[in-house]
Amino acid sequence: MSLKLYFLRHGQTEFSHANAYCGDLDPELTPEGLQMAKAFGVTYKTTPWVAVFVSPMRRTIATAKPLCDAIGIEMQLRGGLKEISYGKWEGMSPEQVNRDFHDDYIRWLAEPGWYSPTGGETGVCIQRRAARVLEEIEETYKTGNVLVVSHKATIRIMLCELMGIDVGRFRDRIGMPVASVSIVEMAMHGPLLHVMGDRTHLSEYLRNLEGT
Repeated sequence: MSLKLYFLRHGQTEFSHANAYCGDLDPELTPEGLQMAKAFGVTYKTTPWVAVFVSPMRRTIATAKPLCDAIGIEMQLRGGLKEISYGKWEGMSPEQVNRDFHDDYIRWLAEPGWYSPTGGETGVCIQRRAARVLEEIEETYKTGNVLVVSHKATIRIMLCELMGIDVGRFRDRIGMPVASVSIVEMAMHGPLLHVMGDRTHLSEYLRNLEGT
């Protein structure tokens, strides 16, 4: 038996619904987001989990809670799993950022690995801090299923790291809708991607919500 990492993006928030940048901001889940968290817990409670690692934000904690409550496992909070800091862009839409921070925005779109949102973090910074969490997991758990509850950009960057994709292409190569699950097996010849952005645990209504 090998180690399998299940990456779960948190459920819907008001900012994901509005397609606005949200990193350091700490919103609650919307009612629909809470439904998404419950749906994940119901579907995956029979999976034999050995650990649950969670970003210490309200939206990720609330997403992990139904599963953790159902199976009686304690979530392990790690700051390295937090979302990218969007600096001065926090809470703004892409259109607003393009208007108010045009030059920074164009540079970030072209190379988000090395350029940051104004006053925020680069993709490389996120890669480094998230990698430390993945290293901890691999050192501690040689086999079994580990759930990692995190955020859109951070999960995409971790998947780039594991799959050998240039971190600067995380926005161009990987989609990650809210409450989606991606599964990577730490196999004999390296990380093996089994599932990407799966949402079959959600109802058709939740899957079809706009802005998720």
